[in-house]
Amino acid sequence: MSILIETYILHNGVEIPKIGFGTWQIPNEKVFKAVTDALRAGYRHIDTALAYDNEEGVGRAIRESGLRREEVFITSKLPAEIKGYDKALEAFERTTKNLGTHPDLYLIHAPWPWADKGGDYNAQNVQSWKAFEKLYNDGMIRAIGVSNFSPANIQALLDNCEIVPMANQIAFHVGRTQEEYVAFCNKHNILVEAYSPLATGRALGDKQLNEIAQSYNVSVAQLLIRFALQRGTLPLPKTTTFERMVENSQIEKFSISTSDMEILNSIKSEYR
Repeated sequence: MSILIETYILHNGVEIPKIGFGTWQIPNEKVFKAVTDALRAGYRHIDTALAYDNEEGVGRAIRESGLRREEVFITSKLPAEIKGYDKALEAFERTTKNLGTHPDLYLIHAPWPWADKGGDYNAQNVQSWKAFEKLYNDGMIRAIGVSNFSPANIQALLDNCEIVPMANQIAFHVGRTQEEYVAFCNKHNILVEAYSPLATGRALGDKQLNEIAQSYNVSVAQLLIRFALQRGTLPLPKTTTFERMVENSQIEKFSISTSDMEILNSIKSEYR
């Protein structure tokens, strides 16, 4: 069975495909082909965001794929700059209009506006989260979560809201495993989604990673995606090349040994 149709189960019982196709930095005029190719390669989880300015192309590719809507899991996000109850509901309507359908998973893109990274917006996030809870309770979305949230950011939601986030999408790759974040999410049964699992391509030329990959007769990209899965996270690799989409998904025939996982976990370079 292809890894692309295997699923994790979120804490509310919703199934989510174990690997998603990321669309960050793919412009709207190119994302239609990229998502069309990804679906043709077997991907059934597409990740986008209102801030990516490509939801329209993503939605059109899914509609024209010939697949039933329920066969494709769509994730989108509330822009980091948009905070508050009413504004969150308004942004969700924009996303729904762009996609031509409701997303399955809706995330707060970041706990702070990008222009004020690190600022304290917990009170505003609580209000946004209450809007998310309404959307979820009204049956508009199947799951709700966050992105780039620290344990403290999530704790603010736990202290003031009713629903525990179902996912936290964070940067996660060999060299940047964010152990504190992962441990907190695991404690609260929050699925960690790993964006940039290939370190936005920067890790692919690393000598040590190439040597380990060669020992399994796989590419570095395949090694890194398998690493993310063996850590219990949901990787979101991105490529616009069909052959690489296929290659990135062909990882079910090998597993990384315990000793090699220890080596990969010990790497501290973020490949910057």
